[in-house]
Amino acid sequence: MSKHKDLTVTEVFDLCADYMNQEHLDFVKKAYEFAAYLHKDQKRQSGQPYIIHPIQVAGSLAELRMDPETIVSGFLHDVVEDTEVTLGDVEELFGKDVATIVDGVTKLGKIKYMSHEEQLAENHRKMLIAMAQDLRVIMVKLADRLHNMRTLDHLRPDKQRRISTETIEIYAPLADRLGISKIKWELEDISLHYLNPQQYYRIVSLMKTKRSEREGYIADAIHTMETTLDDLDIQYNIYGRPKHIYSIYKKMKEKHKQFDELYDLSAVRILVKSVRDCYAVLGAVHTKWKPVPRRFKDYIAVPKANGYQSLHTTIIGPGGKPLEIQIRTEEMHEIAEYGIAAHWAYKEGVSSPVRIDEAGEKIDIFREILELREDSTNARDFMESVKGDLFSDRVYVFTPKGDVYELPKGSVPLDFAYLVHTEVGNHAVGARVNAKMVPLDYKMKNGDIIEINTSSNANPSRDWTNIVKTSRARNKIRRYFKNQTKDENIEKGRNDIENQLTEMGYSPKEFMDKEHIQELVNRFNFGSKEELFSSIGYGEITPLVAANRLTEKARRESEAQKRKELENSILSSADGKSQNQIDRSKQNEPTKMQIQHENGVIIQGLNNLLIRLAKCCNPVPGDAIVGYVTRGRGVTIHRTDCSNISESDRTEGRVMDVEWMDVSSKDQTYFANLSIYGFNRSGLLNDILQRLNSVSKKLSNISGRIDHNDMAHVRLTVSVKNSQHLNEILTQIKNIPDVYEAKRADQ
Repeated sequence: MSKHKDLTVTEVFDLCADYMNQEHLDFVKKAYEFAAYLHKDQKRQSGQPYIIHPIQVAGSLAELRMDPETIVSGFLHDVVEDTEVTLGDVEELFGKDVATIVDGVTKLGKIKYMSHEEQLAENHRKMLIAMAQDLRVIMVKLADRLHNMRTLDHLRPDKQRRISTETIEIYAPLADRLGISKIKWELEDISLHYLNPQQYYRIVSLMKTKRSEREGYIADAIHTMETTLDDLDIQYNIYGRPKHIYSIYKKMKEKHKQFDELYDLSAVRILVKSVRDCYAVLGAVHTKWKPVPRRFKDYIAVPKANGYQSLHTTIIGPGGKPLEIQIRTEEMHEIAEYGIAAHWAYKEGVSSPVRIDEAGEKIDIFREILELREDSTNARDFMESVKGDLFSDRVYVFTPKGDVYELPKGSVPLDFAYLVHTEVGNHAVGARVNAKMVPLDYKMKNGDIIEINTSSNANPSRDWTNIVKTSRARNKIRRYFKNQTKDENIEKGRNDIENQLTEMGYSPKEFMDKEHIQELVNRFNFGSKEELFSSIGYGEITPLVAANRLTEKARRESEAQKRKELENSILSSADGKSQNQIDRSKQNEPTKMQIQHENGVIIQGLNNLLIRLAKCCNPVPGDAIVGYVTRGRGVTIHRTDCSNISESDRTEGRVMDVEWMDVSSKDQTYFANLSIYGFNRSGLLNDILQRLNSVSKKLSNISGRIDHNDMAHVRLTVSVKNSQHLNEILTQIKNIPDVYEAKRADQ
């Protein structure tokens, strides 16, 4: 993975000066000075000054030529979250637009949630809804995420995987829907590096091996093509374009092909001045070389929903090898690289927010986000709908009049009907595709012409919820039936909650008051308590979920009190002294218990407390460790980077500080899980086993597999003395030929 060179703040100012007047440039400099002052004492995980991050975010936005308010927001995007500055302060100093953008990218850090996943979903929902009102919110967030991904190697492996998964599921598809391929490709490649490093490095290695051959082939094709295009007497620019690593990985995975079986690892791109020249070049190319059937796409006549336009064709090129060719104008190329940012980039004297009414006709994603918000009962439901409806692979279909509609791949005519209008869906009785009758569960294909037959006497069927692909259609079908028996559902929902509370041992009267119910209404994004009860009665929300939300605060307070009592009991037993006997000079120092492992685990000074090492992360002497307190089960010792210890556990008092006693003189062994990745070859496993036998006393639980790309993955458990011994073992394994990664693994 290539390292990206950080921009200096002077370079960011120079980028801005290329297209801004002095007044706007001064505005940008003022924001930098303010951010630099606020972040002056802060450091990133890498140890670098924190201000480097806002500089890079602003720099990425300047490269996209965004307006002054967006650049300013790039410098200030973390000040509300990470300093004492408020949104009011930002608005007073930099204006309402900047405050709105900063608010849109600021996490909901002061709200407590049941889980990290729920808080993450709320943060994403807040950002996407803010984006639907002002596009510049997502531009700042994408620039922020891009730099965070570039510096991800400074985080723990579990965080690297979590953030990369989030990026590949939300941010890269979002950049794609907005047409910003410049950011999309880099986010995808970096994510793959952390999610599947063995495949990432394998593809990189294979690309390097084939580079000279591929470059020679492209050079020959370009030379022949230039001779052909010179006869057209037009201005053109032609060059080779290598495919990105993630796109190669995705193609290998989806088509179940090896690297050597892929023929379109490179493409030739031709830029011209006009649309007429695009088609002239296409004609010349198809005259010179034979096109591959079903490999021609005209995105100029039918642009993608994100505004992308280009001609794509694959021809049988020099030496009989297939070659992909892309033909577009220079303006189309700018839009292909920068997407929606190319449409609304800063122009001299023009600086205004991009809002839903301005952008909706060009990119439907804004309207769809707001509709999904209305149809979703909670943040997690909203994000699942977004990922399913907006960020999945797409299919493009037509109406008989030639209008283009975009839906998720796998959609059926009913999805199309509800996309056109709710009443069209509710009264649908059949569908015609390409002038032929098809069932309502027919899966639409690119280029299909869809016509929905309706009847005023027809109504939806409950079975339709199992047929449709999109959350939008499913929610509208459910809403129809919910409204048919609304009064009954309201009464049933109210009774279901009361019965559930009683079953849980709570008084319904205590939790069914106006204040608690209104909090629940807001939590699930309903307009009234009647809508809430109706949804529960209809079955959209289970009574158990509703009751858990109503009693959440009371249960949290009760659990916190119990944990506090347990921890005080443990600390008191370990110390053997009352609190007033502690040396006052050490009262502010964290109390650490010492543990040792010898036929079980004990804590110094405690003989009857159950203490054990966690099996999920297998801590060994030398690891940084914490104790996890469980009522009735004692203390479990985990590594501090164990993925099973959440942030909420740390903040809610379930985690206590512990440390190892000196066990260097004891002949005690511990077990560690290892993951080894390498190229599959004869004798690889034997080499690994021989090397391990020379450095470890015991080997157990060995397993291995070969994936469809002929990559070997060996998992095993070995005995070690401490973390230093473990690192020595890993170093020995990494020195084995064809092993490119050996690391410690969780259970």
